[in-house]
Amino acid sequence: MGKAILRHVCQENHEVIAIDNSEEVIAETINNYDVKGVCGNGILYEVQMTAGVDKADFFIAVSASDEANMLACMIAKTIGAKNTIARVREVEFTKQIELMQGVLGITKTINPELESAKEILRIINFPEALKVESFAHGNADITEFYISPNSPLVGMSLMQINSKLGTSVLVCAVKRGNEVIIPNGQFVFKGGERISIISSQEESKAFISKLGLSSLKIKNILIIGASKIAFYLAEVLVKGKYNVKVIEVNPDKAKELAQANSKINVVVGDGSSQTLLKQEGLENFDAVVCLTGIDEENIIISLYANKLQISKIVTKVNKASFADLLESIQMGSVIFPQEIAANKIVSDIRSSSNTRGNNIVTLYKIVDNQIEASEFIASKNSNVINIALKNLKLKQNILIGGIIRGGQIIIPSGTTVIKEEDSVIVVSKGILLNDLDDILE
Repeated sequence: MGKAILRHVCQENHEVIAIDNSEEVIAETINNYDVKGVCGNGILYEVQMTAGVDKADFFIAVSASDEANMLACMIAKTIGAKNTIARVREVEFTKQIELMQGVLGITKTINPELESAKEILRIINFPEALKVESFAHGNADITEFYISPNSPLVGMSLMQINSKLGTSVLVCAVKRGNEVIIPNGQFVFKGGERISIISSQEESKAFISKLGLSSLKIKNILIIGASKIAFYLAEVLVKGKYNVKVIEVNPDKAKELAQANSKINVVVGDGSSQTLLKQEGLENFDAVVCLTGIDEENIIISLYANKLQISKIVTKVNKASFADLLESIQMGSVIFPQEIAANKIVSDIRSSSNTRGNNIVTLYKIVDNQIEASEFIASKNSNVINIALKNLKLKQNILIGGIIRGGQIIIPSGTTVIKEEDSVIVVSKGILLNDLDDILE
């Protein structure tokens, strides 16, 4: 978790100091990142003062202990840190977040497991997609999927899509081989590409339908591993009337999950065992979600599920270095909990450094982290409002992907105008945006 955050914030030229009680970890961190390091217990006042926490704009506690993170943030806030973020993962604590923030002075909590469960739910609710990211309280989505070699899109230019298919979507990014492209109107699609579109959920589904992709009906879901993500995910799936079975090798964890929700069918056993998976009827499930604590195990189970042609496969992976490998075998949807959390923290940091008022409210790194999709609220002082988009002088590799006004998404054209209080989705490559006006030359 800490390394994922470091990897992102160090790219944005912040002065960063890392605290860890392992000398080996600190030495490795200093060698691999442009940061300073302090070895010690991050809860202790003396260690925090040595690290300069009293002058910090942000103090971020992401150790494995919720209690330690909350206490460290309380101390940091007391001695002068402007903002504090605590990683809080336990289900019991998440039920009283607002109380803890008020009493302990924590600016914000981050729960990678809960955020991951939300992402998996979006994917299951839209199973044709590889990934679904939501903006403006769900009024707009960025949806990613593969173009098959026989897709109607093959040979079609971007400017022809909506007129020929009768849809209202905007293709904001394309992954072609190792190249990531923000396409223009003349861009022509090829089979085997991954594309990301911006639209309402209804238009996304209409677009998928026009491409002739079969509508997947997900009802029966198998989860491998009773992790914290599984706790959050199983609860919302049951509420959504899905049939859920969980396989967990640890009897205590299995019992805990079963007691938490009697509607979940929990089986004690090794989810990586092909014999057990056959006994539990793996081939009869519509979706398999692999959530064990071991990346390699999740990948192997997913490959086996893929061999059995399970309609939807979701794989949790912690090591971001596995991303290229997993894409090459086209295994399905892959989630990286640390990356999800790191993106949210980067969004908070950028928003706090914004002094012009066009605050960033949502940030996603899409297409293997090579493209950023940011949501801004346009202020009355913005230099982009009340001007036709065709008359704005935008930087290169910038695309205004969508405007949400009154709960409705507008797919922009050259004559579209941004108004005060609009939510504006901006897609960028190689440019770090802190403010909506940063899109201008």
